[in-house]
Amino acid sequence: MDLRNKSIKVGELLDNPKSNAVFQRRFGKFMRHPMVKAARTLTLAQLEEMAAVYLPRQTIQDTLNELERL
Repeated sequence: MDLRNKSIKVGELLDNPKSNAVFQRRFGKFMRHPMVKAARTLTLAQLEEMAAVYLPRQTIQDTLNELERL
């Protein structure tokens, strides 16, 4: 999948069934959090920066790699 140098919007990723499935599988419990709706307007780069506070760097990188392979 073309992540457009991480400038793709999170909402676009969540609207795509394949990329949404990646998020659901990797972060299922977090996907129900109210902030997910607000995050739809963020770029993937912005989400990555925010997620780094809560998730290990390797988890984030593995997720990005999987999204790129779609």
